[in-house]
Amino acid sequence: MIPKVFREVIDLGDGREISIETGKLAKQAHGSVVVQSGKCMLLCTVVSNYKQSDVDFLPLTVDYREKFAAAGRYPGGFFKREARPSDGEVLTMRLVDRVLRPLFPKDYHAETQVMIQLMSHDPEVMPDAMAGLAASAAIQLSDFPFECAISEARVGRINGEFIINPTRAQLEESDIDMMIGASADSVMMVEGEMDEISEEEMTEAIKFAHEAIKVQCAAQLRLAEAIGKKETREYEPERADEELAQKIHDMAYDKVYAVAKAGSSKKERGMAFSEIKEEIIASFTEEEIEDFGGLISKYYSKAEKAAVRDLTLNEGLRLDGRKTDEIRPIWCEVDYLPSTHGSSIFTRGETQALATVTLGTSREANQIDMPSYEGEERFYLHYNFPPFSTGEARPIRGTSRREVGHGNLAQRALKGMVPEDCPYTVRVVSEVLESNGSSSMATVCSGTMALMDAGVQLKKPVSGIAMGLISDADSGKYAVLSDILGDEDHLGDMDFKVTGTADGITACQMDIKVKGLSYEILVNALKQARDGRLHILEKLTDTIAAPNENVKAHAPKMITRTIPGDYIGALIGPGGKVIQELQKETNTTIVINEDPVTEEGIVEILGTDQEGIDAVLAKIDSITFKPEKGSIYEVKVVKMLDFGAVVEYTEAPGNEVLLHISELAWERTNNVSDIVKMGDILDVKYFGIDPKTRKEKVSRKAILPKPEGFAARPPRDNNKGGGRDNRGRDNRGRDNRKPREDKKED
Repeated sequence: MIPKVFREVIDLGDGREISIETGKLAKQAHGSVVVQSGKCMLLCTVVSNYKQSDVDFLPLTVDYREKFAAAGRYPGGFFKREARPSDGEVLTMRLVDRVLRPLFPKDYHAETQVMIQLMSHDPEVMPDAMAGLAASAAIQLSDFPFECAISEARVGRINGEFIINPTRAQLEESDIDMMIGASADSVMMVEGEMDEISEEEMTEAIKFAHEAIKVQCAAQLRLAEAIGKKETREYEPERADEELAQKIHDMAYDKVYAVAKAGSSKKERGMAFSEIKEEIIASFTEEEIEDFGGLISKYYSKAEKAAVRDLTLNEGLRLDGRKTDEIRPIWCEVDYLPSTHGSSIFTRGETQALATVTLGTSREANQIDMPSYEGEERFYLHYNFPPFSTGEARPIRGTSRREVGHGNLAQRALKGMVPEDCPYTVRVVSEVLESNGSSSMATVCSGTMALMDAGVQLKKPVSGIAMGLISDADSGKYAVLSDILGDEDHLGDMDFKVTGTADGITACQMDIKVKGLSYEILVNALKQARDGRLHILEKLTDTIAAPNENVKAHAPKMITRTIPGDYIGALIGPGGKVIQELQKETNTTIVINEDPVTEEGIVEILGTDQEGIDAVLAKIDSITFKPEKGSIYEVKVVKMLDFGAVVEYTEAPGNEVLLHISELAWERTNNVSDIVKMGDILDVKYFGIDPKTRKEKVSRKAILPKPEGFAARPPRDNNKGGGRDNRGRDNRGRDNRKPREDKKED
């Protein structure tokens, strides 16, 4: 039976389209769509169990995978099968998850899976920009309890003109690369990197993307109506008891308010809140505790959140006693680790990050091998968040998605400030040693100082700050919080991280939790963030004002030399013999890459010993040395032969040529040693390739004055005309001499 297919088309306004199709594939899923733009096709399926899980949160899994077959390629590795997700796939999963998760009911706890896969790749289309659209469209066709349609769009800007979902080539020219997630009414998520743009420019980009998202949300609703919108499923809601909630609120609110107002440390505050909670639980009988289950803890948390928010809105005070725009105390240090190529410590309040920098050759570049993108990163940053940083003990199971996301944000913040002509591959590693809010921004700050300490010539230093927002829709009050604590992260209405130089924003990440946030509040929040960034930036530059002029003595020096493509083979040698011996002798690392355009060889020489580097450069000069015809060169005698002397160009040691005995002097020379001796330095003239011998010819006598009256003796040609040689043999080697007749005696 031929399936009935339903389709909606979204016009991007510049000749490009995005289509949403359903009814053909994966019909046993609770919702499935194929989203297509050009040749790029994404299949998204959604399934949610009808039975609630025994957990008190939504067990939502967003999975995004790119199939290598989609690009006509094989996966790498021995088994030739897609394995764990790449960092790029993880980042796309996070982008979609952050927008979807808040739109499910808080009491919906059924296991839910959103699976998105790239089935067909188009080099002109970046698939991650359509993943949010695909996820939401599939959910709209399901019976899930989900608040409203959403979508995501990428926005770029070229020559002042905004573009929706630009190609990768267009992004190379763009000064903005932002992903925005939103519903028709509200912006919910922003993440991206920028080339030092202003707060107003960033807001305009968000507005532009939001208008495109509204069109995409409308298309999803039309598709759902065309196929027949399903009734939202019934599910067992969480138990609620308003009387109990009010009772706990009355018991906890004033006490929590007093503790919050005291401005204590994280540890002291946590212990005080725990005592209040335990006191409340102790006021209930064992039967009541068993009956109410987890409601007591739930309603206590709700009362605690209300008290802390009211303290900030009513009195402008925060949990640690700061005012809304105050930054926690900061101390910094560079060159902390003696053996690293660069290091720094950044501590702000109870958050601390230790950053290290490692310098290497292009061989150490981070290789990216995805169906949608192949390339390499010469600058990359890794972020580690061990459990001890929050005083916890828990299993360590590889790199978490959170670590990938935070590291990517810090990397995007810094990479634009690494100069294009930096010869090194640069790896930054941030170890979070303490965490009480905004460890990713501490990573940006410590990373900046470590790079400067390592001698990487950053264009400008970068700082970062995490901001929060508490607002009350009824009263219209709101408070923007600078440098938020961990506790303030989850109780606020928006948390956003902004990084930048003194001249503009380089990266941002925002999660907006309230509907209809005005752009006026957003701009004010960004401007307050700018003041905080500049304050932190001053602390960084007080610690290290400018990048060190040179790398550290124990760090490798990098020299790059370009050679003609014809000499690449000679430098490598048969089976790599020349380059391997050279690396061993000089204690250096040598990497040769071929420029795909000019076909020249780009030679990278990495070493800690300058003498070793100089020796490699001398060897390259020797191999690539090409004397010019008619020029005079200084040479050194390195070998004596019967028929001449082997000489070496002093400006290219190892580059040798034969100086024939006949070219030593104008006078006839019987012995080479009569004119030159081993080690002699002399000048010779280069004549190029001798057509007779087909070898290079040099001459000493050509630059000597010709003796007065000198007449060269013409060479004898004994074989001319079939004559005999001095032994009476003809040209064929036969002895043609007549037998001598004896003189007759008289």
